[in-house]
Amino acid sequence: MRRLERLQLVSNRTHGAASHGGRRSKQRGTSVEFADYREYTHGDDLRQIDWNVYGRSERLFIKLREDEEALTVHLLVDCSRSMDYGRHNKLHYARRLAGALGYAALASQDRVEAAGFSERVTSHLAPLRAKAQTGRLFNFLSDLRPTGATDLTSALRAYAAMHRRSGLVFLVSDLLNPGGLEGLAALLDRGFEAVLLHVLDPLETDPEASGEVELYDRENGERLRLSLDEATVDAYRRRMSSWIEETEAFCAKRLVRYVTISTAMPLDDLVFRHLRTRRIVM
Repeated sequence: MRRLERLQLVSNRTHGAASHGGRRSKQRGTSVEFADYREYTHGDDLRQIDWNVYGRSERLFIKLREDEEALTVHLLVDCSRSMDYGRHNKLHYARRLAGALGYAALASQDRVEAAGFSERVTSHLAPLRAKAQTGRLFNFLSDLRPTGATDLTSALRAYAAMHRRSGLVFLVSDLLNPGGLEGLAALLDRGFEAVLLHVLDPLETDPEASGEVELYDRENGERLRLSLDEATVDAYRRRMSSWIEETEAFCAKRLVRYVTISTAMPLDDLVFRHLRTRRIVM
């Protein structure tokens, strides 16, 4: 946690109004950091006149100061039943990852909001501010349980409709919902800046099964019997690689930062090395 306190989540845009947070804003405000001068015009705050400059030039100038921006970080965690799977449980990993990102944001004086979703937004945590609220964030994430099928489009549209102001959204999901990425458009249309964290277990990217198997769909209960030979498994791996490439292309076109994550990767390696390399944190 001490290492997380030294991190800052990287936002590439200014979101909403400035409000004395922990980030420098391009807007001018009332913080103590000096930014520039401009000549006095009628109606300006007389308290902002620099009288030392007036004494030297006999002209009135206003001191412009840098305001600080409080970014709102939105943590959206996929809680569909497909996340309750893996040698390293995907939902457990996603909760820990969201907790690490949320704690880093709170330590940077950002606001943090969180939600769990499946086919809809199933739970929501109102915005938090300051490290003193860490316990509320961790309790909320710990209480997320797998339920329902994945419907990214409906869930993300609903979340976008709940908000009038944008922010930096982290979507943590296994994306096992064909066509669901279109739901990101609703967030982007609202002005959100998105980071997509695609969580997969090694058994999904490199299956070890062979011979006669029965596959079970955790979300709809369907079962499928088939015979897995080397050619079938190779075809599956090629389709998996193609799917990831398609997702990456979708995100690149829409300026969404996209990171594939294996649940086998230790969380500290992911946060302090991999996400830093990808400029998700700094």
